[in-house]
Amino acid sequence: MSRHPTVKWAQRCDKIYLTVELPDAKDVNLKLEPEGKFSFSANKDGVSYEVDLELFDKVSTKESKFIIGMRSIVYVIKKAEKKWWSRLLKDEGKPPAFLKVDWDKWIDEEDENEKAKDGKDFSLLKRFKQRRDINECK
Repeated sequence: MSRHPTVKWAQRCDKIYLTVELPDAKDVNLKLEPEGKFSFSANKDGVSYEVDLELFDKVSTKESKFIIGMRSIVYVIKKAEKKWWSRLLKDEGKPPAFLKVDWDKWIDEEDENEKAKDGKDFSLLKRFKQRRDINECK
């Protein structure tokens, strides 16, 4: 029997961020299908972990990218259509307990539209400042 790792998600009008929190995962397998089926499996300390999600709408597998890090696996999924989804999963109702909102990456639709209108994206400035601060410590 397999377990479910914690999966966090956030969205923009054109993409979904999925973060699977499983430090030191081994034998990671990821599968993304155009109709919106996402599958993850891995092992950690002899225990199997699996996640199968049916996403709200279709996605572009060719434009989606992932990175397998030491602490988590991050998948940036490109939506087939540029639009906000009302939820992550196709099925209505309460999402599974292992699925959480990623408040660090979350942005509201109105906030994204405001950024586009005024051309101000302070997140890039913040990242630059953080990099500068790191470089100054060396």
